[in-house]
Amino acid sequence: MRLATFNILHGRSLVDGRVDLDRFGDAVRHLDADVLALQEVDRAQSRSHGADLTAVAAEAMGAPHHRFVATLHGEPGLWVAGTGEDQPDTAAYGIALLSRRPVRAWHVLTLPTLRRRTPVRFPGSRWPELVRDEPRTALGAVVDDEHGPLTVICTHLTFIPGWNVRQLRHLVRETRTLPGAKVVMGDLNLAGEQPARLSGLRSLVRAPTFPVDEPVRQLDHVLAGPGVRAAGPGRALDLGLSDHRALVVDVTR
Repeated sequence: MRLATFNILHGRSLVDGRVDLDRFGDAVRHLDADVLALQEVDRAQSRSHGADLTAVAAEAMGAPHHRFVATLHGEPGLWVAGTGEDQPDTAAYGIALLSRRPVRAWHVLTLPTLRRRTPVRFPGSRWPELVRDEPRTALGAVVDDEHGPLTVICTHLTFIPGWNVRQLRHLVRETRTLPGAKVVMGDLNLAGEQPARLSGLRSLVRAPTFPVDEPVRQLDHVLAGPGVRAAGPGRALDLGLSDHRALVVDVTR
């Protein structure tokens, strides 16, 4: 089974600043993933031509089973929280999980979020700036596999130090009882070995993913619990869009 995760930056390329739906579809097709986790996904946004990017990706990879979960709805600059099972029908932004394999059940988990502004110093900045985080969530799929159920979880954790750690630990704790072996994929905003050490899961891929042109940090991860192992070395791929590289790995059980 091939797993992949990709923070798609709503399909925009840093090379030309454009969202090209054909280019996005080609990128997803190139991954050839059985289960794909996407972050920063648009639905019905003017900046991405009003498209449902989850549906575009599903068609490109041949995934009959897919789900989008909005963390925000509305337009950029006018966002409203949209996390949880109660999903809006309007324009939205969030995460998605897609599978070629049959999915027995879907699970949505709201993650703890800091509700006040907090100072954060970004790389290259001399002084911190006050920021407010967006809602964060996780989406799990119980996937049918010849070896039994496999629960694959997609998430996009906050960039706020300390809170990303809290969210990861909350996610692992709250999904412990879901069926079968577990895999957590996504942009965790935690570098290197931190996610594996903090979660108690094993990293299946070690490769820098950010920034896309000359990556120096691995912010995107595929983590696995007992019963899942890499069948070979994973890869970080520049697919011609986003500010992240995609991460792909073949796994066996």
